[in-house]
Amino acid sequence: MLYLLGALLLLVIILAVKSLVIIPQSETKIIERLGRYHATLQPGINVIIPFIDSAKQIVVMRNRRYIYSDSIDLREQVYDFDKQNVITKDNVQTEINALLYFQIVDPFKAVYEINNLPNAIEKLTQTTLRNIIGELELDETLTSRDTINTKLRAVLDDATNKWGVKVNRVELQDITPPSTVLIAMEKQMQAERNKRALILESEGEKASAILKSEGDKMAVINTAEAQKQKAILEAEGEATARIRKAEAEAIAIQKVTEAVGQSTNPANYLLAQKYIQMLEQLGAGKQAKTVFLPFEASNLLGSLGGIRELFKEEK
Repeated sequence: MLYLLGALLLLVIILAVKSLVIIPQSETKIIERLGRYHATLQPGINVIIPFIDSAKQIVVMRNRRYIYSDSIDLREQVYDFDKQNVITKDNVQTEINALLYFQIVDPFKAVYEINNLPNAIEKLTQTTLRNIIGELELDETLTSRDTINTKLRAVLDDATNKWGVKVNRVELQDITPPSTVLIAMEKQMQAERNKRALILESEGEKASAILKSEGDKMAVINTAEAQKQKAILEAEGEATARIRKAEAEAIAIQKVTEAVGQSTNPANYLLAQKYIQMLEQLGAGKQAKTVFLPFEASNLLGSLGGIRELFKEEK
């Protein structure tokens, strides 16, 4: 009798333990009753009927391996897929490794709408990535990671919405072209650097030649301006000298006119004075023995004699 009571007590304890299910935070379980969906357990203590209610198992990925588990993790998860070969639009085979960040938002759909959720997400990511890379050339693939990530996330998020999954981010971790392509790209990059260096050098020489020619031009212009200013100043000085000389001669003529009166032409006096100065210069020469005078000189000298007589009368 005691053995029977002990067995019953042990059975009650086992049933009590089996009926209590403790769910950690950020996890859940799908409970089936007699093979049919019954409830989604919330974090904390939950009561089920042993041997009638059971947790539905789901395929999850742990350390790159698919395993079965009856717990569903509701936190954001990261799938690091193996490298895969894709072909670009210009027929270059490239290895690409992608990281996928997703979160299960509807455990019911994640269990009943898809058989193997991690495998489905992986295959969908690979095929979508091939389609997107196939529309781009290699150079665009290497420089358009953000564009590829945005397109890939949009396609995956729309496709996995049926499975109760939210794709938050997709990152291309590695893009590795073939070694031959890498060598060609390195040579192309070196050629571009050499080209830019030659262009910069030629532009520097061009700028130097332009500056030098502009300097020569300014020097010529400055020299011409200086000569122009010099000629203008010399002309102005000569004109001023002539004006002053003419004014002096006018004053002299006026003085002579005042001295000899209006009856006598003062120009004859001035001309006679010039002739006398010239005769003095001719006579002062050492080799000058014979001097020929023009016929008009006698007339001028006669006029000078008339002026002399006029001076005597006035005295």
